[in-house]
Amino acid sequence: MQKKVKVKPNSKQQKIEEQADGSLNVHLKSPPVDGKANEELIKLLAEKFNVPKSYIRIKSGATSRQKLVEIDTET
Repeated sequence: MQKKVKVKPNSKQQKIEEQADGSLNVHLKSPPVDGKANEELIKLLAEKFNVPKSYIRIKSGATSRQKLVEIDTET
């Protein structure tokens, strides 16, 4: 499954908001430095979709706020 994700780093709290079109707005506490925000994003998505972190890949937008994330839900 692929999801469009809009990331908001340096937020006061972590949360995931699902939009009507199926995309996600993700608020992260981490700053966008040295991949910390991407690591936090993968951890949060793994918890939300109940899959291991290794099942989640950022397909595009690794250095952007707009990302395309692939989640392997096949177990």
